[in-house]
Amino acid sequence: MGTRGIIGDKWSQRILWLCAIGSAMSLYMVAVERQAQNRQRAMAEGLMEAGASQTAGEEV
Repeated sequence: MGTRGIIGDKWSQRILWLCAIGSAMSLYMVAVERQAQNRQRAMAEGLMEAGASQTAGEEV
């Protein structure tokens, strides 16, 4: 006697695809956020170096 679960096979597969798509979207969003943070950090370091070289040039 083959009893099936509460959720049918078709809906089970749809839920699985929905979870996979949601996971992929969240990973993409994390990657974009980290890239933005790295860009901001690089800009801040560049500005600090430019400021340090400018003040060093004035002292000479």
